[in-house]
Amino acid sequence: MRTTRYGALAMAAAAALTLSACGGGGETEGGGEGGGAEAGGETIRVGIKFDQPGLGFDEGGSYSGFDVDVAKYVAGELGYTEEQIEFVESPSANRENMLANEQVDMIFATYSITDTRKETVDFAGPYFIAGQDLLVAADSDISGPDDLNGRNLCSVTGSTSAQRVKDEFAEDVNLIEQPGYAECVSLMGSGQIDAVTTDDIILAGLAAQESNQGQFKVVGNPFSEERYGVGLTKGSELCSDINAAIEKMIEEGAWEEALANNLEGVDYEPNAELNPPTPDDCA
Repeated sequence: MRTTRYGALAMAAAAALTLSACGGGGETEGGGEGGGAEAGGETIRVGIKFDQPGLGFDEGGSYSGFDVDVAKYVAGELGYTEEQIEFVESPSANRENMLANEQVDMIFATYSITDTRKETVDFAGPYFIAGQDLLVAADSDISGPDDLNGRNLCSVTGSTSAQRVKDEFAEDVNLIEQPGYAECVSLMGSGQIDAVTTDDIILAGLAAQESNQGQFKVVGNPFSEERYGVGLTKGSELCSDINAAIEKMIEEGAWEEALANNLEGVDYEPNAELNPPTPDDCA
């Protein structure tokens, strides 16, 4: 079952990348010329999340997760060894500024491609398709976003997830912002909020943490399509090379392997029913 669903996602992502028409072709050796990564450069700075188990997680200076594995593969195809990768924490609220200020060369941080974001940054990809969902207490009667009127919903500062629920499903929901999802989960554990919202794979990783096991559940009723892209500085010439690397990762099976390895022990399966993403140009 899992292999079939992963395979469907891989085919969707590969189709998006094949059709994608990202402009510009940077140098592949040593990281190209865009986004601050220069040919033959000593390091490449990659923005990731530090607090998302299964995606981007800092384990005392050792980094793990699906986003991390995709970033390592892409960096390798751009000519960098793992020792040349400098991982930089990139909170949701800071991603656009970090790219604009050239603090990072590219960002792999559950960064959903949106038209608004494309006004200030470029995207390669998408490399994954997620769906927005809810994390609730194990005994909660909440079955979807329509049940949230009059209740407290938490998400992180800079994310659009909670506002989408208010705009489209429950106008009387009370929105609570926290710096990270771990803080949201802590509030829910103490009964101060009723649900946490973000992408389903992020929520599943939180629920599967040893300290949270048995306390929370993912509703399993995704209500959006989130296309994870690689954030780049506006005008970057790295996009086409990054897309080629992602496509190669999918074709080789390394993409599916990375996803399976990082979801081991997590009660989550990608929603294969989501439609393939519309390809996005880099500019």
